[in-house]
Amino acid sequence: MVAPRHTQRLHTLRNRTNLRRSFGQRIADQMTEMFGSTPFLVVNAVWFVVWIVWNSWPGTQPFDKFPYGMLTMAVSLEAIFLSIFVLIAQNRSARIDELRSEVDLQVNTIAEAELTKLLQIVAALAKRQGIDLDADAELQAMIAPTNVAEIEKVLQAEISPAAHHLKQPR
Repeated sequence: MVAPRHTQRLHTLRNRTNLRRSFGQRIADQMTEMFGSTPFLVVNAVWFVVWIVWNSWPGTQPFDKFPYGMLTMAVSLEAIFLSIFVLIAQNRSARIDELRSEVDLQVNTIAEAELTKLLQIVAALAKRQGIDLDADAELQAMIAPTNVAEIEKVLQAEISPAAHHLKQPR
């Protein structure tokens, strides 16, 4: 089955973005994928158990006595680097999502205008056929062009910190 052309375009948007990744972003994506896997979890668990058993077993010479300061330092460094890799990958993913959202908004705005025009045409055809649609308030509201600027203004007011602060109960 062949994917529709518009679906192919959306896929190529992600592919084009992936091709423009910097070297660091490619490394971060690969590391995040590797570190977010079950084998990595198992390797870490085995490593920690071996480390603790080796340094706790009676009769062995511990190189990192309890409370395992070296292990704690290694785990802390691992956590720092893992979180940085994850943040880099998430930031890039967020930029892709923002771009997709902007494309969605543009397409939805165009679709809204097209649907409004189609409703106006259908209403005009109905009027020519002698069908009175003036009493249908819902249809009249749908035929009126959508004021996107007003919707944006309302949404902006809802998400602005000042508006959010005013809505919280005291």
